[in-house]
Amino acid sequence: MPETGRRQFITMTPQEEQNRGLTTFQKLKRSNKISGDSAQQARVRRIGLRIAAVTPMRNAPWEFLVFQDPEPNAFCLPGGKVGVQSGIFKIATTDAELAAVLSHEIGHAVARHSAEQISQNEAVGLGIGVLSTAVSIGASAAIGYDPGAGTVSDVLGTGANLGFLLPFSRRQELEADRLGLVYMARAGYDPRAAITFWQKMQARPDNDGGISFLSTHPVNNRRIAELQKYLPQALAEYEQTRR
Repeated sequence: MPETGRRQFITMTPQEEQNRGLTTFQKLKRSNKISGDSAQQARVRRIGLRIAAVTPMRNAPWEFLVFQDPEPNAFCLPGGKVGVQSGIFKIATTDAELAAVLSHEIGHAVARHSAEQISQNEAVGLGIGVLSTAVSIGASAAIGYDPGAGTVSDVLGTGANLGFLLPFSRRQELEADRLGLVYMARAGYDPRAAITFWQKMQARPDNDGGISFLSTHPVNNRRIAELQKYLPQALAEYEQTRR
């Protein structure tokens, strides 16, 4: 794949991915509370669509939606369905920091990481009967869950035990970081905000894996160091948008 720069083993078509993502997103919308904060909804849509427009998936049926949930989290389902939990706004206080969150999720979608994980697991006979895969910040989110299971956080948190949560590999996480950094820069958001966002996450007193956001996607010095390594390329893209 051109975006990842490596060969990927994927057995499903982009249309199959899109169908799975749509089915799961519809379930989430029926079973979880959607935020009534119109300003937050508009902000997420505006930033998300601006970033998606500079990716190879610009014509995908992107949808960005805020769920009412105090836990700081976000996810992207295959095909471009992005969910943000309202707790993320306590950390991503600027548009650029929110862009860092959304661009990371968009990076997972563009790189088809969910399809890759499902294909690999099916190939080795793990027998995980997933209907679709939702990506949280640093992990895939639950799918095929019981609609009565509770909040989005409950779904993300219990998914691993139910066999629905498929955490991404370290390579995939770093790919999403790298792609996200470039995409947010191309969209006109200062990529340095990605580093400040993760530094804020690292400084949180509960940065011990106690919540699904961190337990599935721990913040560590290597992650931040890798972002800093990618930063010069992203800053060059960002400067192009300012001319």
